[in-house]
Amino acid sequence: MMDNTTENDEVQFDEEHLSSLIHQGDTLAFREEYLSLHPYDQAQFYEKVEPDIRQVIYQYLSPKELAEIFEALELDDNGYTRFLEEMTPIYAAQMISEMYTDDAVDVLNELDKDQISHFLKLMSNEDAQEIRELLHYEEYTAGSIMTTEYVAIPENSTVRSAMTILRNEAPNAETIYYIFVVDDAEHLAGVISLRDLIIADEDTLIHDIMNDRVVSVKVADDQEDVAQIMKDYNFLAVPVINSKNEMLGIITVDDIIDVIDEEASEDYSKLAGVSDMDTFDKNPFLAAKKRLPWLVILLFLGMITANLVDLFTDTLEKVALLAAFIPLIGGTSGNSGTQALAVAVRGIATGNSEEDNKWALMLREMVTGIIMGVVCGIIALGIVYFWQHTFLLGLLVGVAICCSIVVATLAGAVIPLVMHRMNIDPAVASGPFITTLNDITSILIYLGIATAFINHLM
Repeated sequence: MMDNTTENDEVQFDEEHLSSLIHQGDTLAFREEYLSLHPYDQAQFYEKVEPDIRQVIYQYLSPKELAEIFEALELDDNGYTRFLEEMTPIYAAQMISEMYTDDAVDVLNELDKDQISHFLKLMSNEDAQEIRELLHYEEYTAGSIMTTEYVAIPENSTVRSAMTILRNEAPNAETIYYIFVVDDAEHLAGVISLRDLIIADEDTLIHDIMNDRVVSVKVADDQEDVAQIMKDYNFLAVPVINSKNEMLGIITVDDIIDVIDEEASEDYSKLAGVSDMDTFDKNPFLAAKKRLPWLVILLFLGMITANLVDLFTDTLEKVALLAAFIPLIGGTSGNSGTQALAVAVRGIATGNSEEDNKWALMLREMVTGIIMGVVCGIIALGIVYFWQHTFLLGLLVGVAICCSIVVATLAGAVIPLVMHRMNIDPAVASGPFITTLNDITSILIYLGIATAFINHLM
């Protein structure tokens, strides 16, 4: 049963049948079957087929029909360029102009300036101007992901006239579940849901039934903050305003889903010590170029660890068995630090670690570290004692593990909070970075205690 469900989820269309219709030149049959599919399935077929089949698709579909497919594509940085180069410039420009403005901007942002300028010149002045207005907003801000296709109605209009406006503008609007209300100066005045508009008396003034307590975002707000607001309020769309409270556009939930996915991918990349994991590099040299910076930094940090071990050469020569437990202590402290790091970064990302909660978070992690340290220390003591029949060595390893876990857990929680306080992305405190730092502290603790009690150990 599960296998059948998985297969149905993965294949929602007959790729071979659609391809055969193209090879047969049956335009009408292909259009009827292909356009009846969900846009996601259309995009999957379009992306999978060979370039020669896509050339036929460009002949069979209008730019407007292809625009809906392009909006459903999920491509890497070079994907859009590859597909646009297959089309004639005029066809590509018409297709982009038929997309919702925010999606068109996303596509154009992947191109170089000369390509953008060329496509804009091939569009109508009105379409080109709308796109230019969004292109100048800084990337990763509310302005860069908003769309200007929304429905706005005057606050002094009646429900009857508002419905007329809605019917006229709905075909071009990205969403009509929320209808935003503006005053004579285009200032955002309120919002009304489609449901409330439908059930209201036709002669009622919009001003009397609208909700004037509107949650909005500024055009320069970070897209991650916008995503958090929409998550907190369960919005399908949120209005974007400027400093004068003039409405500029809206951000819809589908764009926020993309933002959440993008931010999660970015944070995961940084936690893994990789600069960029948005794309899967087939070229090993490009992959190595992205991964090398952190590895080189960690290599130099690792040299500090090596120097620390060198400082305690005398101790290790006197009791060579001490060296056997260095990986154990370093690995345990690194793991506990990474756990605390994940909790802290997660708390910052979800907004749960606000100012009042930061001290509580640090106290909780310190107590958690003490509990884990004591438990792991006792277990290590028992294992070493029954293995080597030396209580003092077991006690040394147990105390070192306990102290290392406490320090590592506290560091894993504190470092991201400090970096966040300094307006630095806390995900930069990546797992490998925290692990390397904890290796240094754990070796210092372990061999430092061993040196202090070397006479007893001998």
